[in-house]
Amino acid sequence: MQRVGVAILAKAPVPGLAKTRLIPHLGSDGAAALQGWLLQRAVATALRADIGPVTLWCAPDIDHPAFAACLSFGAVTLRHQPEGDLGERMHAAIAGSSTPAGTLVIGTDCPALSPDLLRQAACSLLEHDATVVPAEDGGYVLIGIREADHRAFQEIDWSTERVMAQTRTRMTGMNWRWREFPPLWDVDRKEDFERLTRYCPEVRSLSLDAEVRA
Repeated sequence: MQRVGVAILAKAPVPGLAKTRLIPHLGSDGAAALQGWLLQRAVATALRADIGPVTLWCAPDIDHPAFAACLSFGAVTLRHQPEGDLGERMHAAIAGSSTPAGTLVIGTDCPALSPDLLRQAACSLLEHDATVVPAEDGGYVLIGIREADHRAFQEIDWSTERVMAQTRTRMTGMNWRWREFPPLWDVDRKEDFERLTRYCPEVRSLSLDAEVRA
């Protein structure tokens, strides 16, 4: 199979800035620790998939020690996320990819993404213009695109339940053929964190400055 890049868009695990919707539940340090755990899991998953080069697009910059630590996992390239909304940043990651067969863009919020699913998504780009793993909340946790085209990310109400529906409209208007996989869940709210603790019990220890209130 032709190599397909994996671009991971990630925030640094900075207390007060990371996983802010979970701060009331985990505390600022606990939420940052969770972000660090999710970051490492996403990088490890991408490397284990072994489908192509892995690029970690860092925000607000590439200097945080958590990003440097990911370099010890394997061949990972650090890049600085550009300014702009999420669509502009995802487009930049795809446009900056070195793999002509396409690029998968993921975040760090979906611990249910597996190496095997990344391999399936990469294979689907051999026959489709795009591939998507929707999120249960109406967005998506992965989008793969064979050739960068900014139209795929225009007129999208980011961080709303309308993202996936609007993306389908965009791709239909572009005459793209795409494959959708079954939806997965991401970790944004208290309920998501509790679900994560059933999936990965070890994350309960990540609450550093607040007692986890079940």
